[in-house]
Amino acid sequence: MPLLELGPNEGLYYEHNHPDTTGAPTFVFVNPITGSVDIWQGEVAPSLRKSGYGTLAYNFRGQADSPYEEGIPLNDQLISADLSKLINSLEIDRPILVGLSIGGLFAMQAHLSGVDAAGLVLLNTLRTIGPRIAWINDAVVRAMDVGGPQLMGDIMTPLIWGPEWLAANRSNFIQDDAEYVPMDKSSGAYNLLSHMGEANWEVAYEDIRCPVLVVMGLQDRVFYDAEVVTKLMQRIPKVQRIDIPHAGHMLPLEVPLELTRELKQFAANL
Repeated sequence: MPLLELGPNEGLYYEHNHPDTTGAPTFVFVNPITGSVDIWQGEVAPSLRKSGYGTLAYNFRGQADSPYEEGIPLNDQLISADLSKLINSLEIDRPILVGLSIGGLFAMQAHLSGVDAAGLVLLNTLRTIGPRIAWINDAVVRAMDVGGPQLMGDIMTPLIWGPEWLAANRSNFIQDDAEYVPMDKSSGAYNLLSHMGEANWEVAYEDIRCPVLVVMGLQDRVFYDAEVVTKLMQRIPKVQRIDIPHAGHMLPLEVPLELTRELKQFAANL
């Protein structure tokens, strides 16, 4: 199992494929807090590799197969620093950082701290943390305290997925025999979630030096705020935007073909 060792009992699990085409960039996928490499390796990354691009997917400390030392807060500073270490250690040439949700924040932080990215792709990332989103962040942790992922999924799923996915998966939620089991507070997943609300979203957007692609799923009922997205984009020097009207928050799983097409086009235009 490939593991970037960060300490005696700490490391990052990763899956790295070099580009087949000379000079082609490598897409570096940055998970959301509750994600894993599976989000990308289902359809998006294999399709990109078939077109000659490199791919790098990995799990944060505390996510599957990435061990961490208990007592260490798995916060945004640690996650973005780990991302920088991974890219530098593997000597990734021309990385395109693709972050989903808060993963886009970690990608921006890594770039602004020195990672020389060829491009940034922000998937449902742009937001400001006002009273509504702060409330939701706290509510997600409380739901995990009370009933674990099953309860959180029953409550939050219709707010973050698009209608097509919801219609196809409705039977998997709010079941009469569902067992709500609180999340283990000593787990890596809980450590990550409990520090999610502390992340610093005061990004120096004006200092982003590479081209940026913003992709928004307009059915995202939690994070998408049209006015906020427009204002933040105005601060990014080289930016373009793609909207996917029928998709929600989880773009790599909801619309992998459309997303992959946009990623290839973005890379081709660099």
